[in-house]
Amino acid sequence: MRPLVLIPARMASTRLPDKPLADIHGKPMIVHVLERAREAAIGPVAVACDTPAIADAVRRAGGEAVLVPDDVPSGTDRINLALATLDPLGEHDVVVNLQGDLPTLPSSMLRSVLMPLADPAVDIATLVAPITSAEEAATPSVVKCACAFARGGTVAPALYFSRNAIPSGPGPLWHHIGVYAYRRVALARFVALPEGFLEAREKLEQLRALEAGMRIGAARVDHAPFGVDTPADLERAREALRPRGAPAGGVAGGAA
Repeated sequence: MRPLVLIPARMASTRLPDKPLADIHGKPMIVHVLERAREAAIGPVAVACDTPAIADAVRRAGGEAVLVPDDVPSGTDRINLALATLDPLGEHDVVVNLQGDLPTLPSSMLRSVLMPLADPAVDIATLVAPITSAEEAATPSVVKCACAFARGGTVAPALYFSRNAIPSGPGPLWHHIGVYAYRRVALARFVALPEGFLEAREKLEQLRALEAGMRIGAARVDHAPFGVDTPADLERAREALRPRGAPAGGVAGGAA
């Protein structure tokens, strides 16, 4: 496999304005995500963004950025457009879609998302982690994946995704982590598909692929990293990424 990691980022956020540029200890959040992707060392990394301000922040950090119009339906469409600019000759056969609001994502998780693609029948790979509380299971913003791992197994087919707790009955529940690895041909097919009925009903883009008969494989990881969507999430990320010896609370360094 020859992966390329693309990070979609856009300024529009109702709960946390200018989210990609939110300061975390002197660096914009998007730069922290860029660094996590680089640490994974699975392939080149670039940011697909909608404004020069994000591109400038990425380039100041030594990263690559591609400006993509904001009039696209989703981050998946954004990375597909960026891919045409970054790799017009098709040298990379796998595209990893890493959300730009996951600054605390361990680099090992990004490596794990490639595991399901060892099966040539899998079109798209993603990550799941165990749900550990009734509150987590009942929260609609926590997307659940119906999958069953063999004893000791780390990869399983993803059979369905829902905002409800699935499947019913005793047994583990799985928290879906919105990081994907697409085979390049699968990404091209996916963005060309119309919105699916179940996708529209659940408001979950990945159901479009399942409705179209595409196979999604899930790799199991220990825990679900949190995304930064609100000011409270941002403070949590600042605490998680606080440099050793820095005082708790507050922001080390100025905004980049």
